[in-house]
Amino acid sequence: MQVSFDAVSLVALLLASTRILAWSVVAPPIATGGVPHAVKVVVSVGLGLAMLPVVRQHQPALDTVSVIGAVLEQVLIGAALGFATRMLFAAVEAAGALLDLFGGFSLSTAYDPLQTTMTSVLGRFYGLMATALIFATDAHLLIFGGFLRTFRTLPTNGHVSLAHLDRHLTDAFNGLFVAALQIAGPLIVVLFVADIALGVLNRISPQLNAFSLSFPLKIGLTLMLVGVGFTLMPRIVVEIAGQANHLIGAVTG
Repeated sequence: MQVSFDAVSLVALLLASTRILAWSVVAPPIATGGVPHAVKVVVSVGLGLAMLPVVRQHQPALDTVSVIGAVLEQVLIGAALGFATRMLFAAVEAAGALLDLFGGFSLSTAYDPLQTTMTSVLGRFYGLMATALIFATDAHLLIFGGFLRTFRTLPTNGHVSLAHLDRHLTDAFNGLFVAALQIAGPLIVVLFVADIALGVLNRISPQLNAFSLSFPLKIGLTLMLVGVGFTLMPRIVVEIAGQANHLIGAVTG
């Protein structure tokens, strides 16, 4: 069997693969250090082939300057959309970091093999759990489907408004902190009440040395609360995936 591509199909595949690759380098679930770059390239080309019939309908001019400009714009669009998706899912890791701070785990750090950086214990654990739940809840299909629809709403010969993009990325950045507080807020309140109770206990009976008791008590309470919160994480991951699709739709019009 012989497969042949004309110049229009090759340019369309190049533009589609470029946008998908720029997005996959930044956005979860494959934008991690655990996924080799070769796999990301293969996935980008494979998805680009699937979107080829759509991309062929909206082609820029085939001269060198137009193609180079279109490639650079696809890199910008893919990276911007991936960054917006990444910020929403970073709320899960930020929630874990807040629990580290209030639960007494902030004194220790761990190596994150997915991001290849040093991070807090619960922040790293929440990040790993979110990545696993993206696949376990089929949220990755929602994420990929929402991104691939951008080839219809924002074709390869279209242009993205930087002012429009800047506004929505700012909203996503604000949403990161709001979502992190929503995830970790109830647990932080319980830990804060525990601090108040230990302070009152120290005033009533200084001989108990509540300060030294606070470390094992808060660590045990934090682990118990995190275990209870596991039951809510699948729904949270699916909701974040839906918010990511809504944000991508708003950016691309």
